[in-house]
Amino acid sequence: MPFINNKPQQVNLTGKLKWVEYMANLLDDKFRIPGTKFRFGLDPIMNLIPVAGDISGFLVGAALVWVMARHGVSRKVLILMVVNICVDALIGAVPLVGQISDFYYKSNSRNIKLLKEHYKEGKHQGQGTGVLVVVFLVLLVFFAAFLFLLYAITKWVVGWI
Repeated sequence: MPFINNKPQQVNLTGKLKWVEYMANLLDDKFRIPGTKFRFGLDPIMNLIPVAGDISGFLVGAALVWVMARHGVSRKVLILMVVNICVDALIGAVPLVGQISDFYYKSNSRNIKLLKEHYKEGKHQGQGTGVLVVVFLVLLVFFAAFLFLLYAITKWVVGWI
């Protein structure tokens, strides 16, 4: 276990989780545009295929989170990782905006950073209840905005008839 007496142990990512770091790099940062510092991976390339690219990127990200969860991260880190891949999937589902965001919002690299901070620096400990409350409130606001938009569109269409 990576935790003894609720204190993080030093975990070497060259061992069991090194392939997770490799996959995150492959998906987010493997290639560089010559003459620049701009890096990208296979994720934005896969997302050029409508729907299938988004789903495959989400599934690979979810599999990486599942593997990292099996290695004893705290609940808060796990919640933050799931939020990262969900935000990536939601933004990625929007045509054009999603293609552009895939080059900048690199959820797998963010998750590896969270993992390293958790193991090496002891950050992000705890239950993550605050994160869940914030996510719930944001989703509630989006749902309310969606209902209002739906109401406004319906009113406009009915007024048109």
